Amino acid sequence: MATQPQAYTEDSIKSLDWREHIRLRPGMYIGKLGDGASPDDGIYVLVKEVVDNSIDEHTMGFGKTIEIDVTEKRVTVRDYGRGIPLGKVVDVVSKINTGGKYDSSVFQKSVGLNGVGTKAVNALSTYFKVQAFRDGKTRSAEFERGILKVDAPESDTKEKNGTLVYFEPDDTIFKHYHFIPQFLEEQIWNYAYLNAGLTVIFNNQKYHSPKGLYDLLSRKIDEESRRYPIIHLKGEDIELALTHGSSYGEEYYSFVNGQYTTQGGTHLQAFRESFAVTIRDFFQSNKKNFELSDIRASVVAAVSVRVQEPVFESQTKTKLGSLNIAPDGMTMKKFVDDFIKKNLNDYLHRNKETTAALEKRIQQSKKEREELAGIRKIANERAKKANLHNRKLRDCRVHLSDEKNDKRFDTTLFITEGDSASGSITQARNVDYQAVFSLRGKPLNCYGLTKRVVYENEEFNLLQHALDIEDSLDSLRYNQVVIATDADVDGMHIRLLLLTFFLQFFPDLVKKGHIYILDTPLFRVRNKKETIYCYSEEEKQAAIRKLGNKPEITRFKGLGEISPSEFARFIGEDIRLDPVILEKESSIHKLLSYYMGKNTPDRQRFIIDNLRIEKDFTEDAPATEEIKEEEDTLVS
Repeated sequence: MATQPQAYTEDSIKSLDWREHIRLRPGMYIGKLGDGASPDDGIYVLVKEVVDNSIDEHTMGFGKTIEIDVTEKRVTVRDYGRGIPLGKVVDVVSKINTGGKYDSSVFQKSVGLNGVGTKAVNALSTYFKVQAFRDGKTRSAEFERGILKVDAPESDTKEKNGTLVYFEPDDTIFKHYHFIPQFLEEQIWNYAYLNAGLTVIFNNQKYHSPKGLYDLLSRKIDEESRRYPIIHLKGEDIELALTHGSSYGEEYYSFVNGQYTTQGGTHLQAFRESFAVTIRDFFQSNKKNFELSDIRASVVAAVSVRVQEPVFESQTKTKLGSLNIAPDGMTMKKFVDDFIKKNLNDYLHRNKETTAALEKRIQQSKKEREELAGIRKIANERAKKANLHNRKLRDCRVHLSDEKNDKRFDTTLFITEGDSASGSITQARNVDYQAVFSLRGKPLNCYGLTKRVVYENEEFNLLQHALDIEDSLDSLRYNQVVIATDADVDGMHIRLLLLTFFLQFFPDLVKKGHIYILDTPLFRVRNKKETIYCYSEEEKQAAIRKLGNKPEITRFKGLGEISPSEFARFIGEDIRLDPVILEKESSIHKLLSYYMGKNTPDRQRFIIDNLRIEKDFTEDAPATEEIKEEEDTLVS
């Protein structure tokens, strides 16, 4: 019998206070939640929201140092700005739409404009403390999940002016969370690049940048990979840096009022068009014609603008929507265009060696594009036909480009090996936002090959079409690309081959934090009452001690051995992902050459010195055979 709908009356209308609303709909305020494995997870947004307030103080000329300490569970931020007015310490962190940023005479060109940030941090923390220091006086308040617990009265202090914030993210909302230092370090470096004179001390290490965006590009692309010296131009409220490298694709870093706009916006759109048009027009005046795509190919660039009252497309401020620049109403496009046309054009005229190197790089891109034209057309037609009946891809309903869908940041593509593993994941996945791409055995080692192989190799061509990254990451269909291979030597080899493919042809996918390794259990330990899945030998031994009395132990040899019902536990709410992080010192060319190039004595010695034998106690095979098999596979 069908259930009758309840009456829609005045009692059906609910009003939530600010704290309840933030906790009920955290995604509206901090984007996706996550456990910290992704750089855009909510715990990093919480840190950013607090630090942004300190940055705004520095921007207004108050405080040259910000101290940040992050332990396993607690974050501490201390600035030396003016300090929150003592009578408003409670209000600014617990009353929605309350803050100093609404007074544009006090905070100009700041990023925290809507009075929500610290309130969201407060509501989403099990413990939150704020303390202000002003002119020899101090006042503090403590909260639990947004509820005021301690409102300390004003008292004397010898501390310097400024604000101190402690918070501990709520582990009932951010389940199994952990901070990854490299992601925090990236945030902090960006603060340093964009704020001249600022020193950030993060876990006792100093971050300072004398040259701004020039330093950013120097860190992102090593000198050996640059085709010409970095072009660095600064003006009032705008700064840019650019060069060309040897990698495929385009790599951009864009900022508004010190905020890293990971999804770009009107300022990046204007920059991307303007610099390419300016370079094209410069060479046209010398009777040389280039296509804009050839000019943009392999570019590495950064742009930063400062505007009053920026309009972002979400609370997380990752995409700028402003079309005009207050107060004179100049369009963002004209503002960026006017600066670039004059300053970049002058630079090219004055620096003949750089101009010659730039032209040589564009000529190379043109040649590569023309060589690919024929095979690219054939491969794309073949891919379109395959997409109609693509047996390799089991797609999902939501994609990263669905900007109005809250689940778009959870979109995931699992890349699996073989039919058994892909079958288990396909049956266990959430069809709304999890897709599966199945490989047929080991992919080609593409180190040292040109992009032609992406089109000639059917598997690579179908993968790039599944991701929709042929031209850029702008149309990327999944936020997380997860390599799901067996935890054995063959599985490791497949991981390396896939990482080589991404680093060689789509390095931005790695640099922007989209590539992960799926962590699946190695053991199942159970008795009649309880089952424990273990991801390491240590976890297995702990499970044996807990269950006692000789529990049943199963060693999973491959993903295909894990039943779909079990797999659902490992790719759902408790999924464990290991992000692939490219360290700042890493040169992609050197990295791939060492691990994926021709065999060398250095690499053989590295393998022998670092070989580990993890012998399953249930097997009787001699250890020497395991060493030989693993060494042969790794060296090959």
